[in-house]
Amino acid sequence: MQETRSITPSPATDSRIRILLVASASAFVVGGLLLMAILGNVAYGVAVAAIGAAAVLLAMTSRRIRAALPWLRWRIDAKDLVAVAGIYAVVVGLFALAFQGFTTDNTLGMFLSFGAGMLVGVAGPVVYTVWLRRRPLASLGITLRGWRTVVAPALLFAGVQFAITLLGYDLPRPVDWVPLLTMSLTVGLFESIFFRGFVQGRLEASFGTAPAVAGAAILYALYHVGYGMGAQEMTFLLGLGIVYAVAFRVVSNVLVLWPLLTPLGSFYAQLESGELAGQLPWAAILGFADVIGLMAAAQWLAKRHERKLDRPSVETLPAYWFEERVSGIED
Repeated sequence: MQETRSITPSPATDSRIRILLVASASAFVVGGLLLMAILGNVAYGVAVAAIGAAAVLLAMTSRRIRAALPWLRWRIDAKDLVAVAGIYAVVVGLFALAFQGFTTDNTLGMFLSFGAGMLVGVAGPVVYTVWLRRRPLASLGITLRGWRTVVAPALLFAGVQFAITLLGYDLPRPVDWVPLLTMSLTVGLFESIFFRGFVQGRLEASFGTAPAVAGAAILYALYHVGYGMGAQEMTFLLGLGIVYAVAFRVVSNVLVLWPLLTPLGSFYAQLESGELAGQLPWAAILGFADVIGLMAAAQWLAKRHERKLDRPSVETLPAYWFEERVSGIED
C-alpha cells in the first residue's frame, strides 16, 4: 500500500521558509538601494521592477513558498478601495496646489497646502481605519509590538541608504539644509503611513501581497506628479517604491522606514535638486514640527478610541513574513 504524505510543512520546515523569505526580501531591499549608485532614473526603475517580477515568479514555483504568503487573492473590499482612491486624489491635488500653484513665490500658501496634504494622508487613513472600520492602528503598521525585530532591518536599510547618498556629502549652510531635514522627516512619516501602512495594506487585503507591492509602488510614483515631476523621475520612483514596499512588508511596521530610511532618501533628493535649498526659513522648522505633532495627535486619539471600543474587531495583519496575528475585528 502506497504511503500517503501530508503536504503540510513541519514547524522546522516552516521556520526555514520564514528565514529564507526574510533573508531574500532583505537582500532585495539592500540590492535595490545599492543599484541607485549604479543606474540612472529609467534604468533603475525598470531594473528593480524586472528583478522583483522575476523573484516573485521564482518564488511561485515552490508550493510551500506559495502557501506561506497570500501572494494573490481576490477578496475585494469596495469600501477600502474607495477610501484609498479618495484620499489619494485629495493628497495629490493638495500637493499640486502647493508646488505647481503657489510655488516658492508664495511660501505660506505652498506650506499650508503641502502640510494639509500630509495631514490628510495620515489623519484620513487613521480615521477611516479606527473609527469607520473599527480596525486597530496596528493594521496601518503603527505599533510598538515586536519593535525589537524592527531595529536590525531598519538600521541595515538606513545604513546602506546613508552610505550611498550622504556619507561624505558636503552640506551647505545650516539654513539651507536644516529646514529641509525637518521637511524630510515630516514627508517620510506621511509616506510611510499613507503608502505603506494604508495603501499597501488595503491593496494586500483585497488582491494579495504581490499586487499590493506593485500597486503601492505605482501609486507612490504617480503621486509625485503633484510635485511637478516628469516620467523619467517617476520611473525611478517606481523602482524605489518597490524597494520601500518590500522593506515595509518584511515586518509590517512603519518604524522600519521612519525615522531613518525614507527621510534619508528624501533629504538627499532635496539637497541634490537644490530647488528648495535656501527657500525655507528657520520658522519652517516649527511649521513642520506642528504637522508632525498633529499627525501624532491623530494617532493618540485613535489609540484612545481603540481602547474604548465596546467590542473588539477582527483584523488579520501580517506582522512578520508568514505570521498572521489577530489584533482586531473587522466588520
